[in-house]
Amino acid sequence: MNWKISQTDDLATCHALRRVVFIEEQGVSVADEVDGRDIEALHVLATLDQKPVGCARILIAGDTAKIGRVCVLKEARGSGLGAAIITACLDTARTQPGVTRAMLGAQTHALSFYEKLGFVAFGPVYDDAGLPHRDMDRAL
Repeated sequence: MNWKISQTDDLATCHALRRVVFIEEQGVSVADEVDGRDIEALHVLATLDQKPVGCARILIAGDTAKIGRVCVLKEARGSGLGAAIITACLDTARTQPGVTRAMLGAQTHALSFYEKLGFVAFGPVYDDAGLPHRDMDRAL
C-alpha cells in the first residue's frame, strides 16, 4: 500500500469521507456527525495513490488531545491504514505545547484495535450517536 498521511486544512474532503463512513454506512445522523467543532480541530487526511481514503480530527483541551471522527473507506480497511492514522494523530498531538495525553471514544467493536496502539479503556459503555462506545486514553 502506498498511502500518505498528513495534517490538512481540507475540511470538505474530510467531511465527504466521514459522510460515507458515519452517515451512509453506520446510520449516524447528520446532526450528530456535524457538531460544529471541526473549525477548532487539527485534521489528518490519508490518501492512497493520491485518492482520499481516511481521516481523523484532534481536539486539544488542556493537556489532552482528543482523537475523533476516525474513519477509513471500505476499500482501504484491513490494510493497516487505521493504525497509521492513529499513529499520525499521536505524532501530531505530541507537537502541541503541554499535551501529554491522548483520549478517544472508541466504538466497542474497536476496543482491541485501540488497545494494540497503547490505549486503555476506562469508565462504562455509553451511547454516542446510537452506537456503543467506551472512553480510552494513553500517555504520549
